Amino acid sequence: MPNLRALVIPLLLAPFLIAAAAPDTAGLIAPRMAGKPYLNMPETAQGPLPVRLSQTGAFADVRTLKPVPAAIPYDLVVPFWSDGAAKTRFVIIPGKVGFSPTGEWKFPAGTVFVKTFDLPTDEDDPSRLRRVETRLLVLDRTGGVYGAVYRWRADLSDADLLNQAVIEPIGIRTTTGERTQNWYYPSREDCLICHNAKAGGVLGVKTRQMNRDVAYPSGSTGNQLLAWNRLGLLSSDFDASRLDSYPRLARSDDASRSLADRARSYLDANCSQCHRPGGTVAYFDARFDTPLEQQSLVDGKVLIDEGIDRARVIAPHDPWRSIALARIDTNSDIRMPPLARQTIDSKGAALIRAWIASLPGRPVLDPPVISPAGGRFPGPVKVTLVAAQGADVHYTLDGSAPGEQDPRYEQPLEITGPAILRARAYREGYTRSIAVQQTFLPDD
Repeated sequence: MPNLRALVIPLLLAPFLIAAAAPDTAGLIAPRMAGKPYLNMPETAQGPLPVRLSQTGAFADVRTLKPVPAAIPYDLVVPFWSDGAAKTRFVIIPGKVGFSPTGEWKFPAGTVFVKTFDLPTDEDDPSRLRRVETRLLVLDRTGGVYGAVYRWRADLSDADLLNQAVIEPIGIRTTTGERTQNWYYPSREDCLICHNAKAGGVLGVKTRQMNRDVAYPSGSTGNQLLAWNRLGLLSSDFDASRLDSYPRLARSDDASRSLADRARSYLDANCSQCHRPGGTVAYFDARFDTPLEQQSLVDGKVLIDEGIDRARVIAPHDPWRSIALARIDTNSDIRMPPLARQTIDSKGAALIRAWIASLPGRPVLDPPVISPAGGRFPGPVKVTLVAAQGADVHYTLDGSAPGEQDPRYEQPLEITGPAILRARAYREGYTRSIAVQQTFLPDD
């Protein structure tokens, strides 16, 4: 399959950007086509949902992803991580948007957001994509939102409504063969966990994400907020003369912005829908709108320390004690975000790690490496502890936290019976390492 994002985005943007960029002699543009409220979707989640994507009214031609004429495409500065999928987005808005320089925008009832996901299926050729799903988010007549998820058929003739969450294994071609990546189709209940009332229901479409340049078909560029305003989409609260003062997130590769801005932008896009005042039970605020010194991120206390001593949300200069990084850089049960993510965003984790390393603080020791890993053994087992940075290692065999008063590792340990080995590295002038642990069960 060709790179659909590269093909579809310019086609979607063409009439939108040409109209936005070309005022008539009175300084105005032709009125945009009004969007039909709700399209063919029900006014509330209790209504009957179209069972096929082609029945929703969002597309003039569903196979080619050609949207209805009232569709308005958009793109974000920092997209939410979706297992590496490429995404195309448009929205049908039956009225004006309540603009706000900060915080959430207000959308009229009947607004429908449409997002299509295409998953790269060849590690050597990122342009090879498989279209997997299209999601609709509807602003209902009660002031809330609901979602609908459509899974694409193999022949791309249409996509079918899913009534519950589904995990589908998808083959990914690699240099040496093929691997399987699971794709998670969220349930309608899942949608509301992130698209919650505290976040305003709508994620992404706000000033700090929309304040970006987009490409015109002519090759020139222009600001997306200005384009939306010229189309008459934004309320009178928008002031074009203040555009330069409006907030803007920082892309991870934008070297003109600080590491702090880029890292905080990543956390805003991926975490702030829940990590905000009144949101999930936690102590920090991930919104970029909140000044760094008020976010309780750097050296911020954590609700769950995951068994790590002196844990912090972001521990200055200490990646090992930074719980935010630990939860981003894992696929275990503690991963964040917890929904619709089956893979690690390695670039995002590297960005957070680089920001942590840039923060002032004492150098921190890497934890010792225990070899072999714990488990059952047919008899006594010899275990080695390797420390980096010329550190000393102290250990215990009863599961207690090791300190400098405990035995110092000098030679391989022979473990003959059940033991919980814990070890920690120490060196003058360094922050001690976190403790690492393995359980050994040698048979008699």
